[in-house]
Amino acid sequence: MIIRGYNFFCDMTPDMQYLRNHDPVDGFIERNMIFVLPDRLRRFRKNLYHVRRNTGPSHEYSPLFRVRSQLRSDPVPAGYDGPCDVFPFYANATMTRTRHKDYYVLFIFRDKMSWARFRQIAGA
Repeated sequence: MIIRGYNFFCDMTPDMQYLRNHDPVDGFIERNMIFVLPDRLRRFRKNLYHVRRNTGPSHEYSPLFRVRSQLRSDPVPAGYDGPCDVFPFYANATMTRTRHKDYYVLFIFRDKMSWARFRQIAGA
């Protein structure tokens, strides 16, 4: 997998969770979610992105937008259900009428030092 504009990436850790809004506000479900990070990953919140596969035969992905997130020690905001486990929720790509919509949530990094620090803390 190649992430456009970024040199390094990591998958979510198995102990991450998410909150889902009671009343979804638009069709893209990820905009109605808040991901719950373990406190040990607090310094990497800004590195968590929704990414999608570019159209065509390449395996290049593009960051869509930064993930809304909070720490496990933060209170659950009003109007949200959960926390729920992220796996196997993100194990399968979704399908529209015409094609697969290949979306992921990844920690992405520009420099090797941040990537290495994350891998050490996350146990990846």
